[in-house]
Amino acid sequence: MRAVVQRVAAAVVSVEDREVARIGAGLLVLVSVAPQDGPDEVAWLARKLPGLRIFADAQGQMNLSVEEIGGGIIVVSQFTLHADCRKGNRPSFIGAAAPAHAEPLYLDLVRQLRDRLGTERVGAGVFGAHMRVSLLNDGPVTLIVETPTTKGPDCPS
Repeated sequence: MRAVVQRVAAAVVSVEDREVARIGAGLLVLVSVAPQDGPDEVAWLARKLPGLRIFADAQGQMNLSVEEIGGGIIVVSQFTLHADCRKGNRPSFIGAAAPAHAEPLYLDLVRQLRDRLGTERVGAGVFGAHMRVSLLNDGPVTLIVETPTTKGPDCPS
């Protein structure tokens, strides 16, 4: 699994002009599933995200996690994170899992995060929907997080 994690002051996700998720300070996580991903990758990412120490402490150092600051997380599925853009001008998406494989893993990631942080602190986009994502990036701080088993055409072995 591959995730782009953005520290935000606020974020909102809408589908067809209907708001489906909103947080204040926290993490906006765009996540993509690879064909070889399974429950182990979901569990790893569900443990990693709440513990990332990327929020400022009293001294201004990045020493606090979203869990410690009481922040929220929004998870948005984004298969395009597995795009291979090395050849030509049209990205190849063969590195992304098919929806039938990816959706249950995405939903399980959201469930595990809600189990850990509480339903009210974890929002989600709608898998496969055309979404509008608005965010106020804080820092900016943006990380690429990959599960240890992630390998794809655009990843070094």
